[in-house]
Amino acid sequence: MIKNLIASLSKERPVLIAGPTATGKSALAMAIAEAQDRIIVNADASQVYNCWRIITARPSMEEEKCAPHFLYGHISYDTEYSTGHWLKSIKLLIKDNKPVIVGGTGLYFNALTKGLADIPTTPTEIRLIGNTLSLEKLVNEIDHETISRIDLANRARVQRAWEVQKCTGRSLTSWQKDTGPPILRKSDYTGIVLNSTKDWLNHRIENRFNHIIDNGGLDEAKAMLNRFDPSLPSCKAIGAAEAIGVITGKITRNEAVEAASITTRKYAKRQRTWFRSNMAEWVQVETS
Repeated sequence: MIKNLIASLSKERPVLIAGPTATGKSALAMAIAEAQDRIIVNADASQVYNCWRIITARPSMEEEKCAPHFLYGHISYDTEYSTGHWLKSIKLLIKDNKPVIVGGTGLYFNALTKGLADIPTTPTEIRLIGNTLSLEKLVNEIDHETISRIDLANRARVQRAWEVQKCTGRSLTSWQKDTGPPILRKSDYTGIVLNSTKDWLNHRIENRFNHIIDNGGLDEAKAMLNRFDPSLPSCKAIGAAEAIGVITGKITRNEAVEAASITTRKYAKRQRTWFRSNMAEWVQVETS
């Protein structure tokens, strides 16, 4: 099936691969890149930071030698990075290439194919205030229309909406309605969403975190121990806090695997819901 899928892809259009975590997106991207001599571009918000290769399941150095990879681990752990930053970088890459763009961050794909509002940067002092507020407090201060459009279980998304409203006096939804044209229109790319059964994916998720701990994840955590800051986006990568907990002796290895697996299963569920809602017209591929 995968061979037939690759054979059907036009080499003249970028290929976008989305899907929940652990569904095999990177493997498909590599297969396409090798078969069609393409570059691979990251569309996962956790994989842009240089502090986590193993914990975020970034492609290995050996894999990166098989095809050119871009926007992976290219910024420092404490550097501010937004969807807008990613979009500016990928615009340059698309200009001269027909890349395979792969990841699980739906906002990146939405910005690329539906456009991104030109929202002013949030002042540091506003962000610091937001960091101190509870999720409930943030939600209560956001307009009802925006609340109906965002994932209220995702603190980062809620706080972003709160920050926009606080510093601009306009709701996030209001800004989004002023969105300009996208870089890629529907006819400009091939979109693929990977799907899987719940049981198959849950098994993969648990195996992934055992693999992370057995293959260098704790070394990454040890290297970050004195710099780890839970308020930084880079340090919110799933598995990072759990690995730090093992290093500091606060939790056991088994507790870390269980905690990270539970968090990932919840995240994958939210991803499935989001992709079904926003990418129903993309090619749907079953990986289980």
